[in-house]
Amino acid sequence: MRRYNIRAIFDQFPNSPVIFRKIRDYYFVYTIHWTAADAPIGIKELEEMEQLLNRELGTELQYLYRKK
Repeated sequence: MRRYNIRAIFDQFPNSPVIFRKIRDYYFVYTIHWTAADAPIGIKELEEMEQLLNRELGTELQYLYRKK
């Protein structure tokens, strides 16, 4: 895995690892290794994952105040 990437697994999608990449001062979903064993992942779930990871790493404020 490349530097500055974080691999995470979420309870709701335990068979589909999510790769996050850092941009500026926060992390965003870069790619998902989705498997059919999990339900399809929607935009709402992706945003939740980003917010949870950024909260855990202490970058939630930067994530919330990013330019959309």
